[in-house]
Amino acid sequence: MSFFDFWTESIAIDLGTANTLIIHNDKVVVDSPSIVALDQKSGKIIAVGHEAKLMHGKTHENIKTIRPLKDGVIADFNASEQMIGQLIKSIPNLNKRFYSPSLKMVICIPSGITEVEMRAVKESAERVNGKEVYLIHEPMAAAIGIGVDIMQPKGNMIIDIGGGTTEIAVIAMAGIVCDKSVKIAGDVFTEDIVYYMRTQHNLAVGDRSAENIKINIGSALDELDNPPDDMQVQGRDLLSGKPKEISIGYREISKALDKSIIRIEESVMETLSQTPPELAADIYNTGIYLAGGGSMLRGLDKRISKKTDLPVFIAEDPLRAVVRGTGITLKNIDRYKSVLVT
Repeated sequence: MSFFDFWTESIAIDLGTANTLIIHNDKVVVDSPSIVALDQKSGKIIAVGHEAKLMHGKTHENIKTIRPLKDGVIADFNASEQMIGQLIKSIPNLNKRFYSPSLKMVICIPSGITEVEMRAVKESAERVNGKEVYLIHEPMAAAIGIGVDIMQPKGNMIIDIGGGTTEIAVIAMAGIVCDKSVKIAGDVFTEDIVYYMRTQHNLAVGDRSAENIKINIGSALDELDNPPDDMQVQGRDLLSGKPKEISIGYREISKALDKSIIRIEESVMETLSQTPPELAADIYNTGIYLAGGGSMLRGLDKRISKKTDLPVFIAEDPLRAVVRGTGITLKNIDRYKSVLVT
């Protein structure tokens, strides 16, 4: 260990549209919603993460809640930089230091990202003391996090359904052979539920309520083996303007999400159609791996399996598969040098 290593800390970041996770010393030390609350008058960030999420949809005109990332990439450069800075400062071992250490970072990015968007991520990291910044594509990080040996000359298909994008990739020999990145994921599912409640029940619900509906009774199928109980939903009646409560079941939500899921299925089929035959034979034997928060939608694995006629496996702790893979890459950076985008 050199003297300079004492001044450097290594962290792995999954910079997601919905949640940001950070690994330090092999532990997930930050798991926070990617949201900031901004004071419109002073331009200062007044809350980040869980605290800012509690304010979302409940603020007055002087306070605005912003989600700095959209579709997996930085939409608000200033807010994202401040958010990353605040989250890094909240890491228990780092906030006790009397100095700010230099940071060696591995950050995961969507596979469909452009050069400009990539530079924005890198510059944000460098401004918060990132001295060595490496980028890794999300499906690659997810594959490593799931436990797939990506170095083998063997095809594996990964579907990572996050908050902003769904990443579909066929991986072999530490490279992405074919991939597709579609901007349909958790956020679009939430919007679908908001739209359904407005059009079918004349009920205005906020994003937070729609998110709760998705988590509690969201489903990709209209017939489930273990169906969840119906849910009481409160919102504003669009006809009378009064607060109102209604009861809805999972079948209605599966109807609301159907169009978006069809588009994900089509993208999966498109990626399979572009897969070289030898790798397609491997995928036939190994099946498809699902990761990301969106993969927890009830019945989604069965639905994709039915569409593709392939076995579909959901990763253990799918929400953390990507950050786990990013952390493993950081720890074994020499082994995974070839998969990093420098």
